Amino acid sequence: MAGNSGMESLISIVNRLQDVTTRSRVTSKLDLPQIAVVGGQSAGKSSVLENFVGRDFLPRGSGIVTRRPLVLQLINIENQDQEYAEFSHCPGKKFLDFNQVRREIEEDTDLVTDGKKGISNDPINLRIYSSKVLNLTLVDLPGLTKIAIGDQPPDIETQIRKMILEFISKESCLILAVTPANTDLANSDALKLAKEVDPKGLRTIGVITKLDLMDDGTNALDILENRLLPLRRGYIGVVNRSQKAIDENKEIVDAILAEERFFKTHEAYKHMADKLGTPYLQKVLNQQLTTHIRESLPALRKKLLDQKQLYEKDLNMDDMNLDDSASKTKSMIQMVNELRSKFVNTIGCYESDEIGEFLNGGSKICYLMHEKLPREITAITLSGNDTVRREIKLAILNIRGVRLGMFTPDMAFEAVAKKQISHLKKPAVDCVSEVIEELNQLLYDCTKVMARYPRLQELTEEKLMTYLKTCEKQCQKQLCDLLEFELSYINTKHVDFVGLEKADEKSLQNAQSMTKKIIMDEDDDLHEKFQTNPKITQEVDKFKILVDSYMSIVTKTVQDLVPKTIMCMIIKKVKNFINVELLSQLLNSENILSFVELGEAEKSKQDDLKRVYKASEDALKILTKVSAYLVPNN
Repeated sequence: MAGNSGMESLISIVNRLQDVTTRSRVTSKLDLPQIAVVGGQSAGKSSVLENFVGRDFLPRGSGIVTRRPLVLQLINIENQDQEYAEFSHCPGKKFLDFNQVRREIEEDTDLVTDGKKGISNDPINLRIYSSKVLNLTLVDLPGLTKIAIGDQPPDIETQIRKMILEFISKESCLILAVTPANTDLANSDALKLAKEVDPKGLRTIGVITKLDLMDDGTNALDILENRLLPLRRGYIGVVNRSQKAIDENKEIVDAILAEERFFKTHEAYKHMADKLGTPYLQKVLNQQLTTHIRESLPALRKKLLDQKQLYEKDLNMDDMNLDDSASKTKSMIQMVNELRSKFVNTIGCYESDEIGEFLNGGSKICYLMHEKLPREITAITLSGNDTVRREIKLAILNIRGVRLGMFTPDMAFEAVAKKQISHLKKPAVDCVSEVIEELNQLLYDCTKVMARYPRLQELTEEKLMTYLKTCEKQCQKQLCDLLEFELSYINTKHVDFVGLEKADEKSLQNAQSMTKKIIMDEDDDLHEKFQTNPKITQEVDKFKILVDSYMSIVTKTVQDLVPKTIMCMIIKKVKNFINVELLSQLLNSENILSFVELGEAEKSKQDDLKRVYKASEDALKILTKVSAYLVPNN
């Protein structure tokens, strides 16, 4: 069967592109020009396709028999009597028995769908070589259905609609809408679905089946002459074998001859018999697909070029050469540099103009050192007022008793002041721990830049956390030493210290004020408390003033030195470690290059990208060879 030989090779080109993308499992990423066959169950889709081939090879039965997209490539081989089929999932195997082709479709479908009656988007690619076919590529899709049968999922109708729309929504896809003549065309499921994506009917080819089953006195002339629900590409009528003829294994060749007689002898159709029937439909589809491919190739070429550039951007070229030690070393250095940059920006020492979307680690650490720490120190000071008074009184009485009257004020003051200073150790050490906790999380987030190399990431985390732990111990020791310095010498000569003389004045004023308040309030308990020993009460008040004054000096010192110590002994050291020492420590690790290996997820992603990239390259090479066809005809 000779076809449109001048341009038929374009169909072969798209078949080759289809093979490239199928082998690379990237079919969905390339919108190749093709014809999708759409129709309801029992509309006659399978019969139309089998008539094209002249062989019974498609599964039949009740319910949904086509449950995966079938990409059917018909390839004309001249001067050869042998007909055979090949599946892309069985490379190199020729199927000479077409009953075996049917079984293979059924078995591979069951394999993908776990033996259930559900559907799958994973296509089956079938090539049929024959001297009796025209070059043609079609995608047979599951028949539209309304009701789930047996163990089919309840949303089977929605699933099938979604699958069909994924194919026919693409501008590169022609839609072969198959509708039986003995149903109302306005209610055709195939045409309704085609109209959703092709409202002007520019990509839709109508096929009317079962014309021989229409009631006597009726015909489909208005439809076939494109007067009812017109389509730009029109309608073509066919007559398929009846179910009885199929059951009786009537030869398709005989059925084609019977179809020809039907149109030539039917009163309504004989004037247009040469534009009806399976052979004419096959010829029209061959011509229209060829023209459609020609029109689509420039856009496809541009899309392939854009897609290839996008893949090059996403594909880490260094990862493609990870067997090379130099590439591994380069990748490791690059990862450490990225980690360094991310740490610097996250800690707050910005090296970029990006503000970010969340509070960075530096902001949180600043809050811990300059807001939370002073608040906790103040809370300790205020909450201990009554306790401090009792401690002062005990110190005065106990020291006076021990010394048998040889009492000096400094003894009681120093005893209480030192005890209060010791309370500052906990918030200072806690602040260090909280900063370390924040840094732990911050560094963990920074090492995510190495996520594609999980073993390198894990080793880097280990190095960072070990160094951070060392910094924490050193910083805590330094702060403890600083507080020991404060405890070792109470400096009553400090310029901001209130002094004994002023404390006496203030305590006397406080005592007079308190006496007046007691008389006014007539509070017997409070009066008794302060009048029991007026001298002791005044001394307590005086030493409280002294302690408060000195503690104000010490807390200011602690609030100032804790952040400085943390910055010097933790933040600065960690930054320097990342900048200078981390890379050398990694390089000194045993078998370090073995750590620069992609993780399974990243390796799979890279393999997918490589596969798609290679498919794009191969497809572009194929298109380059047919550049002559891209020049418009005059």
